[in-house]
Amino acid sequence: MHQSTRALLACTVLFVLMGCAQTQRLNRPDARPNILFIYTDDQSSRTVSCYPEAFDWVNTPHIDQLAREGVRFSHAYIGTWCMASRATMLTGHHQHGIESMRMEGKYPGSVYDPDKCPFWPRVFRKHGYTTAQIGKWHTGVDPGFGRDWDYQIVWNRPRHPDNAPKYYDDQLISKNGGEPKIVKGYSTDNYTQWAIDYINGEGREASKPWYLWLCYGAVHGPFTPAKRHLDDYPNVKIPFPADVYPPRPGKPEYVRKMEFWKKGPNGEPVERQVRKLGPVGMKDIPGRPLREWVRQYHQGVLAIDEGVGRIIQALKETGQYDNTIIVFTSDQGFAWGQKGFKSKVAPYRATVGAPLIIRPVSQVAEQCAGRVIDQPVSGVDLPPTFFAQANVPLPWKMHGHDLSPLFEPNKQHWNHPAMLVHTAKVYGSATDKVPPVTDPSIYHGPGIPWYIMLSEGRYKYVRNLIDGETEELYDIHKDPEELVNLAHDSTNDRVLKQFRAATINELRRTGAGMVDNLPAVGTEQIRKAR
Repeated sequence: MHQSTRALLACTVLFVLMGCAQTQRLNRPDARPNILFIYTDDQSSRTVSCYPEAFDWVNTPHIDQLAREGVRFSHAYIGTWCMASRATMLTGHHQHGIESMRMEGKYPGSVYDPDKCPFWPRVFRKHGYTTAQIGKWHTGVDPGFGRDWDYQIVWNRPRHPDNAPKYYDDQLISKNGGEPKIVKGYSTDNYTQWAIDYINGEGREASKPWYLWLCYGAVHGPFTPAKRHLDDYPNVKIPFPADVYPPRPGKPEYVRKMEFWKKGPNGEPVERQVRKLGPVGMKDIPGRPLREWVRQYHQGVLAIDEGVGRIIQALKETGQYDNTIIVFTSDQGFAWGQKGFKSKVAPYRATVGAPLIIRPVSQVAEQCAGRVIDQPVSGVDLPPTFFAQANVPLPWKMHGHDLSPLFEPNKQHWNHPAMLVHTAKVYGSATDKVPPVTDPSIYHGPGIPWYIMLSEGRYKYVRNLIDGETEELYDIHKDPEELVNLAHDSTNDRVLKQFRAATINELRRTGAGMVDNLPAVGTEQIRKAR
């Protein structure tokens, strides 16, 4: 066959295949949108170049593309730590509403009763969606295949705690409930390829819309980049946080004492030995410069961004891009030096602030492309948004609010506060009573106690659930680094009292049993002592 004839034939076949894919999408009996939920790990909004807080050398073009075509949320508080954040994504509830969930056995072992703690993907299945989950699983030894998920390729950390530190290689992977097998290769790339296979049709019915929860393990510790990215971001310059060293006046006691970093020989922050190597590879390397950690952390994001680009291309090649909602976020952020932390969990934008980008279906995206929403939102707002977009009725009362109105032309107002509830490793009715300061269960991470965070408009309020501890109030517009606690200035009493009352109202609205048993705040006494 002549070379030009073969080329013409190849082009014709490609055109026909693309046409068939487009026809399949348009003629699918159920025209409801697909939902792709991309969920990363410990990824701060600072790592995404379309966010203004990112360093000027950060480059994530494919994630940025989603923001250009959709809506970017500037203040998203998705969760506080891995397990709790995922439990919220699966139930639509804050920690105090997630009944029967608990940590049990060797870390990160966890269990739940699926009757007392139903996960909503099963409801999508009953309403005609095919559901899939790929990647990290961190919410109970039972991942729910056959009940919540039609298709699942899972790295189940609770079920295999000895393999739990293997975030980036040699993972025990189970497919559709089968026996786990060690899988080689860089985990971020593996998950991306499995997602592309699913988009291309593996494990799903072509006649049904689909929901895919793609859970990357990156960029969690040990923060390992792909080998191809080890030389990226050379000679980076990093302005060090103003509060990397104590004292931190106005902060609660645990923050004033936080010291992961010390001054090195040339004056730049270097790591202190704070803890031994833990079960998830979060080791300390005494003397290692903060700058090197930050560079490595950002290198680990590059494979995620490449994966997003490959997935977008797969959706376009299969004719599904226009009718697929893409949500990109993380379980929470991660601080590098801010307030002395090398950690998540604490109620600050540096520690828990995550990227949140929603690219609606193309017809809707045309009217909201490039929009930035400055109103704070919470992780509990995502599940009801998925239900609204899929036109599926809510199966139970969820704690969040549908974000869909923010996709409407010129819509900016959001009349709901964003609440974040941290109750460490305790869930459901077990949170009705706040533990005393002497009880280890009140702490998680590097000594971070239970707290309630509430943010709306330009302010953020934190009630630390330690008897006599200070409240916190920040103007997140004037003070984005949350350096100055306005609660200690009596001229802010009106706003402080408003947020104190609003927090009680929100706890009561969401059925928190602790609401009538909260420890006393110590703001007034602390003011007098000063």
